[in-house]
Amino acid sequence: MLNRADIFGAIEARLPQSAGDGHLAVMMLRVEGLHEVSLRLGYAIGEEAHRHAWERIRAALRPIDRVFCAGDDRFALVLPGLHSHNHVLLAAARLVQTFERPLLDLPYPLQGRPEMGVALCPDHADTPDLLCRRAELALSAAHARGESCVLHEPCETQVEIVYEELREAIEANRLSTYFQPVWDLQRGAIAGVESLARWTSPRHGLIPPSSFVGFAEKSDLIQALTRWSIGTTLRHAAMLRDAPPLTFAINFSPRVFAKTGLVEQLMDLLEIWGLPPSVVVAEITETALVNDLDAITQAMWRMRERGARIAIDDFGTGYASIAYLRRFPASELKIDRSLVCDVAHDPRTAKLVQSIIQMAHHMDMATVAEGVEDRATQDLLMSMGCDYGQGYHLGRPEPADDFVARHTPAAKTI
Repeated sequence: MLNRADIFGAIEARLPQSAGDGHLAVMMLRVEGLHEVSLRLGYAIGEEAHRHAWERIRAALRPIDRVFCAGDDRFALVLPGLHSHNHVLLAAARLVQTFERPLLDLPYPLQGRPEMGVALCPDHADTPDLLCRRAELALSAAHARGESCVLHEPCETQVEIVYEELREAIEANRLSTYFQPVWDLQRGAIAGVESLARWTSPRHGLIPPSSFVGFAEKSDLIQALTRWSIGTTLRHAAMLRDAPPLTFAINFSPRVFAKTGLVEQLMDLLEIWGLPPSVVVAEITETALVNDLDAITQAMWRMRERGARIAIDDFGTGYASIAYLRRFPASELKIDRSLVCDVAHDPRTAKLVQSIIQMAHHMDMATVAEGVEDRATQDLLMSMGCDYGQGYHLGRPEPADDFVARHTPAAKTI
């Protein structure tokens, strides 16, 4: 657990009092694979590995530096009196070097590659709380980029998400579900919805999904967020059981999609709510398919065999080729909005979109155009044979409760 009081106290005691005191660096360091040692080999060996890691870190630092345990695989470092950013990088280089040999004589070598995020006082913050949070953000960035050390970058941080606040919001059901309609372009009727998560933070107000979903992706919160999204989407879907048939598209993180048991959890929830698997469209981005091809392909097949549908999201912007597509049991291709927005104005883009639609149909997949913003685009996509569309011209996201109220048979007879 994070020893917050001791860490904050050590930071407070070393805050620079004048320009001559130099910089104070707060570093959050994660040792890759350290947590898994306890799970695979037992807590006693895990604690020994953790102690060895702490000793390695301590030996690589100066006597005035402090090291604190901040989790199963994390450490908080307080480094005072640094005269430039280069001194931080030198400290990081020493820490990387000290983990070049295995931590323990284990059945498999634990190299323990470190990932580090750093915030500086006074450059980035001047309070213990803010320094720690910004060091955590930098650590998340280091993990996402595959880099060993990242300094806090203020220009890239729009909203600072606090882990505990987002976790509590998910657990206490303080997020909201919005539905954006997906139209059958050929019939001119709503065919389904895409389920979207929204979060209004007491501290920041409305948080962009790109911020909190992106933060969840870089932490273990993405699993809880996905479970919440599935549960609340199916709960609203059950309220529309007597309405004309609709599908409900749910975005799945690649980190969650390939997890053992996900398909079974989805099927259990469908059974609880009395819904057939065919109402679910599991959306996964094209780029994610390339990153973890085998595991995600296996999960796709299990989901399709149970009767759910699979959509490849943002198609046309990533790296999937026809050779990849033949391996995926996808039922739909979602054409990325960056292509759709130009389809009515750029002949070359129009030819590309037409080719994607024809290719998908030859492979027995439906096509969904994202970002349909005007009638001209809708008409052109219809003439191309595109099956479905979504965008502000066809319908904006709205609270799921409002959508349900307008589309239940009872509401229509009033």
